[in-house]
Amino acid sequence: MAKPDKVAAVAEIAESFRSSSATVVTQYTGLSVSQLSQLRRALGTSAKYRVAKNTLVERAAKDAGVEGLEDLFVGATAIAFIEGEPVDAAKALRDFAKENNALVIKGGYMDGKPLSVDEITKIADLDSREVLLSKAAGAFKAKLSQAAALFQAPASQVARLAAALEEKQRNATGTEAAEAPAES
Repeated sequence: MAKPDKVAAVAEIAESFRSSSATVVTQYTGLSVSQLSQLRRALGTSAKYRVAKNTLVERAAKDAGVEGLEDLFVGATAIAFIEGEPVDAAKALRDFAKENNALVIKGGYMDGKPLSVDEITKIADLDSREVLLSKAAGAFKAKLSQAAALFQAPASQVARLAAALEEKQRNATGTEAAEAPAES
């Protein structure tokens, strides 16, 4: 018979699987409590880092419809449930794992598919959403500036042509006026 606290834990983990945009499964053996706290701070509000028993996580994943992660639930397992931008959380986990060899990224899950460690690393290497949006805005602004200059060019050419014709006409009438007194 299942204990009520375990049933509640499975339900909570299953809901975390359903509500997260991505998950990253890690092994944390050898990390101290202070290092785990430091990792949670590095993840910020974009992810919840949860340590749980493998049997509970397996049941929760099955309840949530998450498949393909069964092989990852071996040893001391903790899962980062990413609620925000996957890129930011993947970067935080990758950077923390570089500094602390005790944290091992095993794999993950995103968009209905299991992720390998290499795929998580590729996600971490991407620019964040804000950086990509600012790059796109800069590119759009540059193209709009080019278009404005292109549309303005014919008008300014006509204005320069009119000014040149007017100058030529003034010079021509000024020359005729200067020649007229000399003939008299």
